[in-house]
Amino acid sequence: ASVLLLRTCLVLLAFPVYLLSFLGVWEPFCRKVFFPFILDKIAAVHDKKSKRHKLELFRSLPDFRSPSGELRLLEIGTGGGSNFQFYPSGCRVTCTDINPSFQESLAKNMKKNQHLHYERFLVAAGEDLHQVPSGSVDAVVCTLVLCSVQSVSGTLREVLRVLRPGGAFYFLEHVAAEHSSWKYFWQQVCFPTWKLVFAGCCLTRELWKNLEEAKFSELKVQHISLALPWTPIEPHIVGYGVK
Repeated sequence: ASVLLLRTCLVLLAFPVYLLSFLGVWEPFCRKVFFPFILDKIAAVHDKKSKRHKLELFRSLPDFRSPSGELRLLEIGTGGGSNFQFYPSGCRVTCTDINPSFQESLAKNMKKNQHLHYERFLVAAGEDLHQVPSGSVDAVVCTLVLCSVQSVSGTLREVLRVLRPGGAFYFLEHVAAEHSSWKYFWQQVCFPTWKLVFAGCCLTRELWKNLEEAKFSELKVQHISLALPWTPIEPHIVGYGVK
């Protein structure tokens, strides 16, 4: 009852957004203007908080080079390209995102990170990477994306399809808190409004379970805490799975 009451209060506070959504205005505005703008701001803070974890996570990327010595990397939900700084020199990167409105910040980060080779940018959802041939990449990267895909299991199936045997899937994602915690209580309160405002982002996904159910031959998952001020997305998982 307390969750429903507080949800109602939040709906009232965010009533203009709900009204714009009802009128069909919010979604295109969010996709083209609001979400790219706010994600840039959140990414800047999140990158500072997660830098140590990302440095540790991506340190092993060179281990997954193909026999030719190249490292072909596909990033799902590239956004503005905040991960480019962590990729090894000479890496061949294919960028994908369902939202093509990140081009300005993406171009800026490409210019900053000229140690990489940028292959192409694909407008594609994580669940449908048909433009990428099967077994064609050495590594797939996905950070703060699985929270908002339509199907987590469908996305992971596509990840396994495009990876070559022995390739790796790297992830860093926010997840549901422990059900008995106050953090989970507030995630429940914020869930509907947060999902509407932040382009389908779900606060309560237990993504480690989806990863465990996927057919990785090896899976390393670590639960960590990244406190972002005034947000309910503190619990995270980080790690990689090998095909």
